[in-house]
Amino acid sequence: MTLTHLDPEGRPRMVDVSEKQSTRRRAVAAGCLILGPACAEALERGGGPKGDPWSVVRIAAVGGVKRTSDLIPLAHPLVVDAVNVDHKWDKIDRKAWLRVEVSMEGRTGVEMEAMAGVTVGLLALYDMLKAAGHEMELGPVRLLHKSGGRRGNIDWPWAGCPWPE
Repeated sequence: MTLTHLDPEGRPRMVDVSEKQSTRRRAVAAGCLILGPACAEALERGGGPKGDPWSVVRIAAVGGVKRTSDLIPLAHPLVVDAVNVDHKWDKIDRKAWLRVEVSMEGRTGVEMEAMAGVTVGLLALYDMLKAAGHEMELGPVRLLHKSGGRRGNIDWPWAGCPWPE
């Protein structure tokens, strides 16, 4: 298998996508932040001194999508058409779940954008709740779905994830 971000000499490079077909691209990623008891209680109360955590998480997730090429050195800057963010709270397992869906028309996929959105959103939640304690565990974060491009539709089911895709 050849890694596309390495040139023939093994040096990093940005992939040339100029010859690729422009298609409708979509990616969905999800992840969770596992909270200790004090952080879970703070989330259930609606946050703390920094305000409503979920509204901040949603904005942070969109920002993470939009700044992916600044965070991932070889990612192409993309003009994203839409970002949808959803969250769920699993009180029993104390898991704060986040799902990010990204879509656009283009020559390269939006998988990195979806995963960056989830990760940045969950980091923002950590930041919102850390006044209650640092007993939190980030991840995992996974790609659930991608469509468009040469490979077409690909789905990766995740047992335990609250979204089927």
